[in-house]
Amino acid sequence: MFQLTTRSLARRPGGFLAGFLAVFFGAAMVMAFGSLLDTAAQPGAPESSVETLEVMAFVVGGWGLALVTFAVVSTMSLTVRQRAREMALLKSVGATPGQLRRLVVGETLALALVAAVAAIPVAMALGRLLFAALEESGQIEAGMSHAFGPVAVSMGMANALLAALVGALITARRATATHAAEALADASGAGGGGPLMGRGRWLMTLLALVATAASVTVTLTVLDGEGVDVITGAGPGVVAASVLLALLSPVLLRGLAAVLGGPLRLLCGVSGELAVRNVRQRTGELARAVAPVTIFTGASAGTLSLQRVENLQLRAEGAAILEDSQTMETMNYVVVGIIAAFCCIMLVNTLVSATAFRRREFGQQRLAGATPRQVFAAVGVEGLLVAGTGIVSGLLASVLLLLPFGQARADTWLPDDGVVWAIHGAVAGAALLVTLAACVGTARRVVRRSSAVDAVLAA
Repeated sequence: MFQLTTRSLARRPGGFLAGFLAVFFGAAMVMAFGSLLDTAAQPGAPESSVETLEVMAFVVGGWGLALVTFAVVSTMSLTVRQRAREMALLKSVGATPGQLRRLVVGETLALALVAAVAAIPVAMALGRLLFAALEESGQIEAGMSHAFGPVAVSMGMANALLAALVGALITARRATATHAAEALADASGAGGGGPLMGRGRWLMTLLALVATAASVTVTLTVLDGEGVDVITGAGPGVVAASVLLALLSPVLLRGLAAVLGGPLRLLCGVSGELAVRNVRQRTGELARAVAPVTIFTGASAGTLSLQRVENLQLRAEGAAILEDSQTMETMNYVVVGIIAAFCCIMLVNTLVSATAFRRREFGQQRLAGATPRQVFAAVGVEGLLVAGTGIVSGLLASVLLLLPFGQARADTWLPDDGVVWAIHGAVAGAALLVTLAACVGTARRVVRRSSAVDAVLAA
């Protein structure tokens, strides 16, 4: 199995690229925040600076850790599922479930280890940028030096390996429990009859629901009228609500496709019919693209909106309080920047990987009579459904925490400020553009690279 693992990694590096990038960027983000703990642990560090560094590392890094874990598990699951045909062929020639499980886990851990080690230089640079931002804003005392040590490396390595292992085990268990004929049918697009969400996903959904409900409750009760402290409850709640709706993305995507299926067929003709059928057959795969859209939209729009309401309230209360809230404001903007960048990378990574893998499917559609233009249009309609589901879910997550935050902080459920809603529109527009560009751009390259017959035979 060890030789098979190394040969598989060496012969098909492109097939593991999506998983590598997910672990690489995730480990870089986690290690960057972990380096703040290394910096705080230096001898002679001022107490006030230590507190700021620890808050940034634990609060922001903690939620970043959760997002990275979610993204890596999802991407690694997609990478393994795309090898259903290979797994089926191995089972048909006598490979046991245990051997397949060891193969998948071995490949995944080797890939995660290489990606995490490669991410160390990027993490060091990102950690220095975080430290410089804190120093320039006056939140830590001048004269301190940034440190990148064992805490950062251990956090990044542990998260990368654990998240990759969980993703591999979940998918390997599903692959080994499937008969070879069923796996071949699923790989060719004839499958898709399984449940939209497994028990593990429902359990994670329940945990995210509890975290979201707790955040809303604490914001409306414990933190009501507590000034700048209110945002400490609502801020993490936005991320929790975004993760909650991201976990529900298979159900939401299937529901949106059912509602809009008729209108799309009427408006888009053959392309609309292809898109609706593809969404129904590949809900699980497309839902993995909905998840980063949801988190990108919800976390970005929500955190920026909360900070906008906070700034308006601080201006009304006086500039003196504005100084005391500087740490929280910087932390929120750092959250938005890093989460938005990470989710955007994961969105493009997932969409490109999933779309490029459909080379055989596109070839079959063209052999059945669909023109390249109809294939591109169908992928574009799919992208609209994916983006629409993620954007609506993300905006809902944002508003879900914006309402209680406004009531607890400014005694109004709906903020009377156009900028708040303009933020939501701008984030939604960015998510839509990125999604469509990734989907249609990749499909165009895949279709134009080979003829329909070559695509079917090569796949």
